Amino acid sequence: MERLEEWPAYFTATNLEWLPVLQDDQAKQIIIESLRFLIENTRARIYAYVVMSNHIHLIWQPICPQTHKSLQLSFMKFTAQQMKFYLEVHDQQLLEKCRVNAKDRIYQIWERNPHVLELFTPAVTYQKLHYIHENPVRAGLVKSAADYEFSSAGFYENNIDNFKLMLHTL
Repeated sequence: MERLEEWPAYFTATNLEWLPVLQDDQAKQIIIESLRFLIENTRARIYAYVVMSNHIHLIWQPICPQTHKSLQLSFMKFTAQQMKFYLEVHDQQLLEKCRVNAKDRIYQIWERNPHVLELFTPAVTYQKLHYIHENPVRAGLVKSAADYEFSSAGFYENNIDNFKLMLHTL
């Protein structure tokens, strides 16, 4: 049985300098597959998500022994590495824009210090859920949140889960 010792959290990660690293659907698929891995390996529950061209929003909850910190670190490290591999093949020009030549890395895909907010109250939780789902609408990508493929909005509105990520709802 799953042990959930931490609250669900609203999580936002942004690509370095808001670069459109996730613009291609194949790149977005890296995020989807990574979330699926967390679910299938009993590391996290995913309650909501949206993958935009330059950032992601999630509501997720670590499953013990995972913590918010360990979940975040492994997810960010793995997805950065996979996106770097993807860009090496598909968009070397964009990869060069991610070059930082830091002590510990040549490329940086994600901005440091993603935003994390533990969700203690239903009011804040549902405000964040709405914010996540309306992101593609505010960006002018779709008229209805449920029409955006890389989001959980379709599941909440029409019970459609193309990526099989939505095992739990809020």
